[in-house]
Amino acid sequence: MDKNSLKAKRRSRRRIGIRKRVAGTGERPRLSIYKSLNHIYAQVINDLDGTTIAAASTCDKSAKGKKTGNVQAATEVGNRLAEAAKKAGVSAVVFDRNGFRYHGRVKALADAARAAGLKF
Repeated sequence: MDKNSLKAKRRSRRRIGIRKRVAGTGERPRLSIYKSLNHIYAQVINDLDGTTIAAASTCDKSAKGKKTGNVQAATEVGNRLAEAAKKAGVSAVVFDRNGFRYHGRVKALADAARAAGLKF
């Protein structure tokens, strides 16, 4: 088995373990992130209704023409997501890192969301 498929399999296992413990409700929805090599995506999800309350990513129009795969871009996504969530009436969330290690872009997004007013 090659190195990348092994990494993907391990991330998938971590993701399943996290999702067993973390679920979003109406009063505390789930902040889920996904990062690819070039972009980072984040959304606030109510799992009971199956609805997305707020979302932000580096693919948005506001990120056009900027670098998208770095910590600075992740910080901007965290700020935009927190603003959209507050506008939708969400102040507290549970964090779902989706199997990714909590460092680098994932940590930058979480810290920016906390600084902008989300509690988790």
